[in-house]
Amino acid sequence: MTYLVTGAAGFIGFHTCLRLLGRGEVVVGLDAVNDYYDPALKEARLAILNERPGFTFHRVDISDREAMAGVAVQHPEITRIIHLAAQAGVRYSLINPYAYTRSNIEGHLVMLEFARRLQACEHFVYASSSSVYGTNTKLPFAVEDRVDTPVSLYAATKKANELMAHSYSHLFSIPTTGLRFFTVYGPWGRPDMSAFLFVKAILSGQPIHVFNGGDMRRDFTYIDDIVSGVVAVVDRAPSGEGTPYRLYNIGNHRSEPLTRFISLIEQALGKTAEIIFEPMQPGDVKETFADITAIQRDHGFSPTTNIEQGIPRFVEWYRSYHKI
Repeated sequence: MTYLVTGAAGFIGFHTCLRLLGRGEVVVGLDAVNDYYDPALKEARLAILNERPGFTFHRVDISDREAMAGVAVQHPEITRIIHLAAQAGVRYSLINPYAYTRSNIEGHLVMLEFARRLQACEHFVYASSSSVYGTNTKLPFAVEDRVDTPVSLYAATKKANELMAHSYSHLFSIPTTGLRFFTVYGPWGRPDMSAFLFVKAILSGQPIHVFNGGDMRRDFTYIDDIVSGVVAVVDRAPSGEGTPYRLYNIGNHRSEPLTRFISLIEQALGKTAEIIFEPMQPGDVKETFADITAIQRDHGFSPTTNIEQGIPRFVEWYRSYHKI
């Protein structure tokens, strides 16, 4: 079985590739390795993947139609696609919106066309986001809830991804599944995410900035649990009558206070954070909380790592990676 993983040098993509390779699969990885955050971290992830048997890498921008056509010619054997490449970050979408339309809209369309023309393709799994829930106030967020009030361009592009995938499933019978990720953290995580930002600042004696006066809650989900869900889903395509299209929340099913998250980081570091409280940021939401009933029912997804376990593991990796 040959899997295509886009965003292979990214946080979730890297771990997904490792899991697939660990069970003996053949993996074709794609990534543009852009400079949204330090490319050295992406290159370090790639160096590990390139040492693994069964892994092939192409440095490709998914919105480049000609380059993607070339990948299709080289790898007609691809049977399953895990499309994780995207321009991430809510706040950055306020600064550079065109990066989101290029990667998340144009790039997603190119990937759907890639799947359409790949004769062996059995399943197209792609990353959506909990950000699509926007101004929803009913908790926990369920996949059946309406998601037509996004509060950031990033969220709007992810909702667009879901609509585009549905149209391709309907028109061309391509089995597609969207995964709404909830605040993923863990070793090799992104430098723009809270765990990385907080640990870096505390260790360097810098203050951390906490929004909405600290009154925030997140469904923090450990990377190993996320990957278990991704792999379980990709191995079982939608079937039965009707359009072969599914959406799932993939979270820890626990809404944790941000202050608790910070406290555990302080404990793991043995240092106290200097906190500067800030107002709510544009595009942000106060709380996220995943209803994971659907993915539990259909794929047996059951997260096992709470933040009391996950944060020390992240801190241990951070110290090791930065030689602290």
